[in-house]
Amino acid sequence: DRYGRKVMLVRASFGMAICMSLTGMVETVWQLVLLRLLIGFAGGYSSGSTILVAMQTPKERSGWALGVLSAGITAGSLVGPLLGGVLPPVIGIRATFLLSGGVIFLAFLATTFLIKESPRPRPAEAAPAAKPKSGWSQIPDKRPVAAMLTTGMLLAFATMSIEPIITVYVQQLIEDQSRVTLVAGVVTSAAALGTILSASWLGKLADRIGHWNVVVGALVVSALLLIPQAFVTNSWQLIGLRFLMGLALGGLLPCITSVIRHNTPDGVGGNVLGLAIAAQYVGQVAGPLAGGFVGGHFGMPSVFLGTSVLMALGAVYNWIVQSRRTRHMALEAGKP
Repeated sequence: DRYGRKVMLVRASFGMAICMSLTGMVETVWQLVLLRLLIGFAGGYSSGSTILVAMQTPKERSGWALGVLSAGITAGSLVGPLLGGVLPPVIGIRATFLLSGGVIFLAFLATTFLIKESPRPRPAEAAPAAKPKSGWSQIPDKRPVAAMLTTGMLLAFATMSIEPIITVYVQQLIEDQSRVTLVAGVVTSAAALGTILSASWLGKLADRIGHWNVVVGALVVSALLLIPQAFVTNSWQLIGLRFLMGLALGGLLPCITSVIRHNTPDGVGGNVLGLAIAAQYVGQVAGPLAGGFVGGHFGMPSVFLGTSVLMALGAVYNWIVQSRRTRHMALEAGKP
């Protein structure tokens, strides 16, 4: 918000390109640990690109644009690990890191020369004694933004909750134990594939019928699809249900970001969207921890049923917030 969004993308891509290339030249474990730490500090390209697209796209088309971006990020997350497994036996581990650094450097060049950021209005000079307000304090109505922060965390939680149990769960569903790892990978990829296919379409639909409606609908459908996942009898049933769940969840992230964008002043949009991304990281950490605990103590079907209850509660919460906001806006419009 203060220095520009493009410059943060340039910083992230250049820093990751250098660190990733240097990783292919390390000689000790501690050098590797240090560089992985630096990659974490230098990263943030995906989150930065989300903020840039959200703030520069016209509000009436933000759902579609963020859906396309979400599909691209998910596709990269799906293809990246696959290539990471294929390339080392062919060209070597060190060369794989060098190649990855080269690809990120191309992203740096594309960001530098192809992305154009709209000029931002210069903020008015404040009095020397004035203390800058935080982004959160400048939001007129915090309820919609709080609902989206919670929903983003819930989405990440639901997606990651099965990570600790998926291999063991698949092991119970198939007879050929040599295929467990492969089938578990397909189960995980099925949800990502569904997200890729539906993200842009659901984002475009949300621009037409309302982002809140898509958020509530996606949460309800996801909650319903999680229930049969607890009772599947073969791996193909689980793969199909995870794919359908990915289709339902594909529109959530674009809609979450769009609702935040619509309810946040332009000058602090990046600040608040950064909070949304932080909330999603909380869900990514808490999801596997909770999934592993519940699966170990109450059985693996309980993970799916418990996550279903959370998604249903999230749908009810969003519906209540949306209804109250709609009534409030109607009352405000009716005032003389």
